[in-house]
Amino acid sequence: MEIEPLAFESLGVRSMATFVRTSDVTIGIDLAASLAPNRFGLPPHRLEEEVLSSLTSKIKERASKAQVLVVTHYHYDHVDPEQPDLFRDKLVLLKNPRRMINPSQRKRAASFLRDIRGIAEDVRYSDGKSYIFGDTAISFSRPVPHGSTASRGYVVEVCVREDEAFLYSSDVNGPALPEHIDFILEERPRILFLDGPTTYIDTGFVDIEVKGAVENLKRIMEETEVEQIVLDHHLLRDLGYERHISAARELGEELGIGIGSAAEFLNVEPTLLEARRKELYEKDGQQDVI
Repeated sequence: MEIEPLAFESLGVRSMATFVRTSDVTIGIDLAASLAPNRFGLPPHRLEEEVLSSLTSKIKERASKAQVLVVTHYHYDHVDPEQPDLFRDKLVLLKNPRRMINPSQRKRAASFLRDIRGIAEDVRYSDGKSYIFGDTAISFSRPVPHGSTASRGYVVEVCVREDEAFLYSSDVNGPALPEHIDFILEERPRILFLDGPTTYIDTGFVDIEVKGAVENLKRIMEETEVEQIVLDHHLLRDLGYERHISAARELGEELGIGIGSAAEFLNVEPTLLEARRKELYEKDGQQDVI
């Protein structure tokens, strides 16, 4: 099995876009990317725009090779409503757009489905289901909250299993809650992509999410055979993200489990552009003065 992170916060944009290739099937998971429209009172920096353009091109290229496209929920950093053609002639496995969904995502999902139904090969609701392609299984969790409450809606987690298992959490913000790790403990992946808690803004649940995330990460490491954890997305919108996961990293080192960003998974330096937006604008101002 080959697993390729295409776009993540550690690569410079808001995304968890991932491409998976097994001997039986090629899979694109949440093939979209976006930028924060406003951070530190500033719009996206030109460097963010350039990286978004580059990574969007990569997403399109990989989408053209994918036989199956997965949509875990309907936030725009996970599905791009302006790119319906990505789904042309694909089998689309997506979260049920009518059940366990908040009003905002329900509206987005309805519009998205109108755009792809005439061009996709097939569209199936995936919640709690499994699909077999030769020796490869793609399994989905039941819907779980997007974070420590359901106010931001629900997501489905995805496991791809061939000779080993790869699991993609989608937006569980941590994982913050015990129900977020039920599917992970059941599937026992060797490689796990997690999105991390939202520490860069005060949601009112940050302390709960961080505490839950660390405890749940410990359970995953102690109760499964996971060998590598990619921890990225929401967490890496915070330049000080390391301090929040230090206890999990220490346990990972003790158990021989690698914990790092998507960039580190690819053996490249993390590029936290959104978290550095104010700094990037300040550097532009200094250059103007000079």
